[in-house]
Amino acid sequence: MLDHSVTVSISAQSRHQAKRAAQLADDLGFDFINTGEPPPGYVLFVSQERIELHSSSSPPAHGPVFVDFVDGKSAHRRLFGGGRNQHLARAVGMKPGYNPKVIDATAGFGADAFVLASLGCRVHMIERCAAIAQLLEDGILRARGDTDIGPIARRMLLHNGDAIKHIPTLSKRHEADVVYLDPMYPTRTKSAAVKKEMQVLQALTKNHPNNIELLDCALAHAKKRVVVKRPVNAPQLNDAQPQACVKSANTRYDIYVPVG
Repeated sequence: MLDHSVTVSISAQSRHQAKRAAQLADDLGFDFINTGEPPPGYVLFVSQERIELHSSSSPPAHGPVFVDFVDGKSAHRRLFGGGRNQHLARAVGMKPGYNPKVIDATAGFGADAFVLASLGCRVHMIERCAAIAQLLEDGILRARGDTDIGPIARRMLLHNGDAIKHIPTLSKRHEADVVYLDPMYPTRTKSAAVKKEMQVLQALTKNHPNNIELLDCALAHAKKRVVVKRPVNAPQLNDAQPQACVKSANTRYDIYVPVG
């Protein structure tokens, strides 16, 4: 769901991508900007290489945002992130010979889902913002064409929509061991600039889901555990007390065990 105060349109780098961009705009219900300047807000920019999200405000709020699982931060985290000993892997219960089936109900730009998939998990990702889901889908499709990353990307399956509606269906169909939640962090109090990816998330998903319903839904459908990612000193989601937690320097993973 987009915040209605933010305009998202679609444009193309050249006439060669215009047909694809126009079809994408029709599919998503966004305006296709063929000529002229787009309205202030954001533009999904279709090029030959990838799809990027650009700020169309003047001056731009930040540089282009795109999803890349082959290079950059994702590649570094895959190679040097600590494998199954890292905090996220321990939180979802990974063990030698056991890769839980995971529903990532708040996928965002897919960073945590990629880590889990790189360690062997099959991850169903849910992202409710159509513009972000499009960037994520584009990143997954490009990654599937890479020799090294392709097998990982094929373990990442994307669903665009409301997690509370998708979780019951996915859990029933795939018997999800773990439902993973990374809800929007509390309001930032530090003065340091927020990373551009977080700026996009904050701008495009201001209408946050009901976290009480989201946690209840996750607990009702997870087979073994629900994992909630939080800042290390933040209160528990909905003040619900977890059965366990895994902490790093800046992040805490609260673990809830479903009853019954």
